[in-house]
Amino acid sequence: MNAVDIAAIAVGIVTVLGGVAAFLQFLVKHYLNELKPNGGASIKDQVNRLEARVDTIIELLGKSH
Repeated sequence: MNAVDIAAIAVGIVTVLGGVAAFLQFLVKHYLNELKPNGGASIKDQVNRLEARVDTIIELLGKSH
């Protein structure tokens, strides 16, 4: 193998690693965005609504005893 072959392999490896890094960055941003409240559509908003409903149910059950 000469210097051109080694350089071509190195460029290929760097390109693949760059693509993987960009994909991971996209995934992390996407999933972190789901954890922020955004007015009703995020997972965080849905969890908050469920917590409020569970608290209401527990209060109602506590009053009935």
